[in-house]
Formats: sequence, C-alpha cells, structure tokens
Amino acid sequence: MVEFPKIETKRLLLRELTLLDAKLVLRHFSDSEVTRYMDIEVCQDIREAEEIIQFHIDDAGCRYGIFDRTNNELVGTCGFHCWEKGQNSRAEIGFDLSSRYWGQGLMQEALEEVIRMGFDIMDLTYIEATVENENIRSRRLLNKMNFIKQVELKDNLDYYILMKQA
Repeated sequence: MVEFPKIETKRLLLRELTLLDAKLVLRHFSDSEVTRYMDIEVCQDIREAEEIIQFHIDDAGCRYGIFDRTNNELVGTCGFHCWEKGQNSRAEIGFDLSSRYWGQGLMQEALEEVIRMGFDIMDLTYIEATVENENIRSRRLLNKMNFIKQVELKDNLDYYILMKQA
C-alpha cells in the first residue's frame, strides 16, 4: 500500500481525506456548482459524504482535500482513482473546486504537485482525465497543463492523457 504524502504549495495544503472530514465534504459537495459536471448528485446528508470518502479509500487511489493555508478552509478535492499498476501504470485524475475560488489558479497549483506525485511516487506511465464537453474551465485547465485530447467519448465526454516525461 502506498502512503500518500501531504503536499504544501504557496497557497494550499493538500492531505488525504478521511471519514473525519465528512462534514467538510458534505458542505463542499452540497453546492450544485461543484457537482454540476461530476458523476455524483448534490450531497444531501453526512452519510452520502462518508460514502464519497469511503469510495476513494476503497478504490486504492487517493483523494486529497485541498485546504486554503490562510484559513484551513476546504476549497476543493483532487486525486487519482482507477489506478492500474504494472508496466504501463495509469490512473484517472479528478478534481473539483468551490465556485468561490474559481479563476484564481488554485486548481492548477494543486494539480501540478499532485501530478508530480503521481509520476514520482505512484510511478504512473500516464494520467487520464475525462471531462464533459460543456466544462470549459476544466478543459482549458487540462490543455494548459499539457494534457492531450485523444477522443470524444459517448455521453459528451472528452478523453485526455498526460504522458510521463522521460
């Protein structure tokens, strides 16, 4: 089992979510703007928040809570799921950010470090991402971070990959 490190950036602290974070996760995912392009419904109660956290614990990936270093507020989450180990190790990255923090470059700041951790600690060969066509902000961010769009999938999803640099 891989131990995922805490990550600090200039403005953020990232640490793995635990069931002790359920109230914070409930507040975050009860915002319809956060879940708008996700494959989950708006979170209604603490049990649903615990299920979200437990899914990521059981999935053998990692899900970081993204915390503002100035006030320790949960501003988003990001991490890997569907981790396939082996010669061509890969995982899918996911991310979300509270709408109050959009447009400040926080997710790029977080993902730069999480992606580095994925390549260095998880030894990923490549990272995948799927994004709904209408999610312009996420598509723009993936492009800025050198993900390459591969194909358009069914259900209006775009599929991107980022290869490990030799």
